[in-house]
Amino acid sequence: MTGEFSESWLGLREPADAAARSKELVALLPGPIRTIRDLGCGTGSLGRWLAPQLDGPQHWIMADRDPALLEHAAANMPFPAVTVETALSDVTALTAGDLTGTDLVTCSALLDLLTAEEVQDLADVLAASRTPALFTLSVAGEATLDPPLPEDATIEDAFNAHQRRVVAGRRLLGPDAPAAAKDAFEKAGATVVTRPSPWRLGDQNRALTAEWLRGWVGAAAEQRPDLRFDTYLDTRLANVPNATIGHVDLLAIFG
Repeated sequence: MTGEFSESWLGLREPADAAARSKELVALLPGPIRTIRDLGCGTGSLGRWLAPQLDGPQHWIMADRDPALLEHAAANMPFPAVTVETALSDVTALTAGDLTGTDLVTCSALLDLLTAEEVQDLADVLAASRTPALFTLSVAGEATLDPPLPEDATIEDAFNAHQRRVVAGRRLLGPDAPAAAKDAFEKAGATVVTRPSPWRLGDQNRALTAEWLRGWVGAAAEQRPDLRFDTYLDTRLANVPNATIGHVDLLAIFG
């Protein structure tokens, strides 16, 4: 979606992300957890959500390709028992050696941007290092708007096709990511637990829902230039609906 890596978009979605992520999976984490590597950390919102739920001192390694986001993440982990370092890196370049001494690998809203091969490689790297993974908010390809409109299903289908598009020779997983990740980690020998983690957007989230609608419809229009969605978007923005946007959280543990 347009602007998905900007600080403004990430800040707008942070409260909805925090409300959606599965605390049940956090309770299943093997302990103790002292060193956490957060892949594609963005502004560090997952760390701000997870750190207060873990016991004892923690060291977070925030990894991302964007130096500005890394700077923001490092400066915004306001917990007395937490230290932070940053790593300018790409998730596809991760090795088992990078995970020496790491107790947990995390990411948020990332797997759908990878290919099936990249997710399998990631699972294999974590298997080689025996590092558990908590991967949150992978897109599930499901959006329910209230009140519904007849065009909703067409736009959802076009958006999902856009999420599965080929970029520089890479076919992105999009909404196939939750199933692909589960299969990849089980193939790598992990015990995998998944939980739904939908955004539930109501009156308190109108600004986020409006921005999400612009991105959702924009991606659909890019995928289906033969269709016109301008009137639909104007109608939706004039009376922003309630929305339930599907995501899936995944916990993988190597015995």
